[in-house]
Amino acid sequence: MAAPPQDAGRRPREGGPGLWLRLWEHLRAQVRSRAVLVVVLAAFIGVCAGAAATAMSLGTQLMHEVLFRLSPGERLSASAALVSPWLVLVPAAGGLLMGFGTLALKRWRPHAIVDPIEANALHGGRMSLTDSIILSLQTMVSNGFGASLGLEAGYSQIGGGIGSRFGRVFGLRRNDMRILVGAGAAAGLGAAFDAPLMGAFYGFELIIGVYSIPAAVPVLTATMCGVLTARGLGLHADSLAITHLPVAEPSQFVPFAVLGLVAAGVAIAIMRLVTAVEWTVARSRLPAPLRTGLAGLAVGCLALYSPQVLSDGHGALHAQVDSAVTWSVAAIFALKVLASALSVGSGFRGGLFFASLFLGAVMGKLYAAAAELLLPGLGLAPQLAAVAGMGALAVGVIGGPLTMSFLVLEMTGDLTLTGLVVSAAAVTSLTVRETFGYSFSTWRLHLRGESIRGAQDVGWVRDLTVAAMMRTDMRTFPEDGTMGALRAAFPLGTARVVVLVDAAGGYAGIVRLSEAHAPRFVPDAPVREVARHGDAMLLPGMNVKEAALAFERAGAEELPVVGDPGSRRLVGLLSESHVLRSYAERLDMARRGLGAED
Repeated sequence: MAAPPQDAGRRPREGGPGLWLRLWEHLRAQVRSRAVLVVVLAAFIGVCAGAAATAMSLGTQLMHEVLFRLSPGERLSASAALVSPWLVLVPAAGGLLMGFGTLALKRWRPHAIVDPIEANALHGGRMSLTDSIILSLQTMVSNGFGASLGLEAGYSQIGGGIGSRFGRVFGLRRNDMRILVGAGAAAGLGAAFDAPLMGAFYGFELIIGVYSIPAAVPVLTATMCGVLTARGLGLHADSLAITHLPVAEPSQFVPFAVLGLVAAGVAIAIMRLVTAVEWTVARSRLPAPLRTGLAGLAVGCLALYSPQVLSDGHGALHAQVDSAVTWSVAAIFALKVLASALSVGSGFRGGLFFASLFLGAVMGKLYAAAAELLLPGLGLAPQLAAVAGMGALAVGVIGGPLTMSFLVLEMTGDLTLTGLVVSAAAVTSLTVRETFGYSFSTWRLHLRGESIRGAQDVGWVRDLTVAAMMRTDMRTFPEDGTMGALRAAFPLGTARVVVLVDAAGGYAGIVRLSEAHAPRFVPDAPVREVARHGDAMLLPGMNVKEAALAFERAGAEELPVVGDPGSRRLVGLLSESHVLRSYAERLDMARRGLGAED
């Protein structure tokens, strides 16, 4: 008798790829089902976003020091003057680099880059990390070569891209994906400014679109982790020190509310100017490298008057907010607006977040000086007006009144300013919303044909299409048939409606069986006599709102779905009641924060 093999009776050895795969799937399931693990994931995203923001900030500062011959730690926009007139060519070189890089990218990745606002509004939090890295590098090049833009778009983009990537890796639901995108963007921006409250409310107001309890803990956790990471890596944000800051009197709240109105008008004018520059540049027929190259040269020439027009204006803000009001302030304001419009409109990458803070401070000082000329004795302190103008103009351009109010509070460390800033920001926000309707980010999306006005999740409306709702088991009948044949084929009770088709399978009308069985029709009567809605059709790609409008226009309870209007090839049938029920169910899910499974 043969001896049994040595491993007889032993359990199969566990391990290898199968074990790791099961462990990974178990971990993914746990993260999807447990809110505390989503918070842990948000913390890790915050660390990554804080590290990325630190690398971007330190990298561009090094570029400024090398390209513009600055001393270590010296801010470009705080320089008294360019050390050499030849440095006007640096932004031009950056423009050429951006232009050639854009041409190369169009061959490799021709699609538009989705930003966090668009991702959360239309795509359920899905955005490309590769695209986010590309955009962040482009903002570094633009800012590093002196274009009049900030890095804030890059901070938000890379943070949101990291959040989206981790959400997809763990297969999270739509709502959790949106929260992680907001958490990553909040962490990146909060880390760059060393402002956790500002970063968190940036995530709530601008990226997620609403403050909610489920989003609060992940966003706050990610932002704090991002800020602490940046501090640990040596990123330092200077506080906005203001000497001899006077106390705001209650009687001054009305003049500061008027400042909010002025800020709204200036914000709208800046956005319109950027659009006009983009329109002009697009119709110039110049190659892309020449567009950005010439714009960069123009920005460099403006910097001959004052380097405060360069970059985002961090150093210039600290120099301006506590200085006296002179005629040069008005010139710097005008040149900075022009430089920013040229930079954005020609194709440089970056944002107007910090530029709007700098412009708001200068605008506030000019407002205080003008008020003193018109109403002597009013006593508006230029420093107070500068701080209130910062928040107001930034709200008009970027949006997010609480975001900007917290940023000013964290930059100044002065609680007494909060009331002034909130008052001016609230007036600006309401005025811009009522008269213009868009922030800078959503205005640019509007120009691309998108109808969104914020990051509120409307993507599910587009995802809920006629193709997803229609039924394909509809009853059909030839359009040249008779009433008797129809009654024989479809007795009462077998269906509500029958769809008529021609010889090629094209749609020819809808017949209600209850009407077809009416005694007033003789059996030999053609069935087309009772056909309805012969010209009303749905297309598979229509979303739920478009379908509901089609039913309303046609006054129909059921409509056919055709492949295309030309052939009228029948592919399905949809009822109005099903459309309305599907819309109500998805709307309720969206309100309760229950995203559909990916």
